[in-house]
Amino acid sequence: MLTQDYTRRAVTLSLLSAPLWPAFAAGAGDAPITKFGAKADGVTINTRAIQATIDAVAKRGGGTVIVPPGVFVSGALFLKPKVNLHLEKGAVLRCSTDLANFPEQRTRIEGHFEEHFNPGLINAKGCDGLRISGAGTLDGAGRPIWDMFWKLRNAAPDPHNFRNVGVPRARLAVIESSRGVTIEGVTFKDSQFWNLHLYRCEDVTVRNARFEVPDDYKQAPSTDGIDLDSCRQVTIEGCYFSVTDDCIAAKGSKGPHAMEDKDSPPVEGIRVRNCEFRRGNGILTLGSEATIVRDVIVEDCRITGNVKIAALKLRADTPQHYEDIHFRNITLDAAGGTILAIVPWSQYTDLKGAPPPQSVVRNVSLSGIKGRFGAFGAIRGNPGQTTISDIRLEDVDVTLAQPKLEAEGVSGLRFERVRVNGVVRG
Repeated sequence: MLTQDYTRRAVTLSLLSAPLWPAFAAGAGDAPITKFGAKADGVTINTRAIQATIDAVAKRGGGTVIVPPGVFVSGALFLKPKVNLHLEKGAVLRCSTDLANFPEQRTRIEGHFEEHFNPGLINAKGCDGLRISGAGTLDGAGRPIWDMFWKLRNAAPDPHNFRNVGVPRARLAVIESSRGVTIEGVTFKDSQFWNLHLYRCEDVTVRNARFEVPDDYKQAPSTDGIDLDSCRQVTIEGCYFSVTDDCIAAKGSKGPHAMEDKDSPPVEGIRVRNCEFRRGNGILTLGSEATIVRDVIVEDCRITGNVKIAALKLRADTPQHYEDIHFRNITLDAAGGTILAIVPWSQYTDLKGAPPPQSVVRNVSLSGIKGRFGAFGAIRGNPGQTTISDIRLEDVDVTLAQPKLEAEGVSGLRFERVRVNGVVRG
């Protein structure tokens, strides 16, 4: 059990001789960041103190770094193998808004490696068995960063092509090349950029976490909840999403040569269940950067806001293969939102002089969809580039403000026991 009385423990530890410290930290050891001088005043930049805690725990064989109640401001932190992170109830680990505390480095972002961009608040690479847990909060303090983004974007000569990475900002957590990762109970809020970015991870569980943007901020830019970048075997369960970009996004590479990108293996074996989606672009969006995405099941979820269900972005400059994507037992309770959005996506398109690539979408199903919602949506590929087949809707009973489904160039579109506004369609 994690100790609550950090003051008493600090006094006790100070009386122990140095050889007894490894017994405290090794293996299942824990270390409060206050032991190394971190201050919960909401002002002090605690990067050095927290990193010192991480390094000490790692040096002694691993254990848990504990964030006790209070507001601790920090810059970029780098976890190490066998070092876990636990945020106690009432604990807030908050991003500094001075991006000098997030020195630029080579990092994976938007389907490639950016040579000069900011790391996350929490960074972990090669940390098999990593656990980030607790009832505390990772706080991106994003509002002033979002405001700056929109100011610069609106002043740009071509706002639509203003790069998302054109404004320095930090993700809340970046975990890469790690297996057996568990993230449980933590609230991710007000992230400056993506909340939780998983890259080339396998066997990951995200459970009972929350991803939030304030209701009074109309469009916090690029505040994706979870980005599954070239990941396998990921389970997301019992989570709550209220963001202003994709709730969950399957990502990989982009561009006409994306299939040759060895740094971007397929996204596959994804399971999302028992989650609530209140705000966001799509509950699970394929793209913007993606090549192969397959074997995905989203089930037993509730949508209470104007969110897309099946959002499959089709880039005209990228060969894409989306297969075996299934949504089942989804309850809808919102005035807006879209059930199907399998449509072209053209932002930042660049063929680099190559001929338009071919893409495939097949074996997509929606079953057990019930409730009130906005629009049925559309299925439409990039002309001459996209082959779409085997789209099935089964056991659907919905009341829609816009009941028409626009479908072009689809083979094997099937309706079984589908009722829209009281009218049966198959």
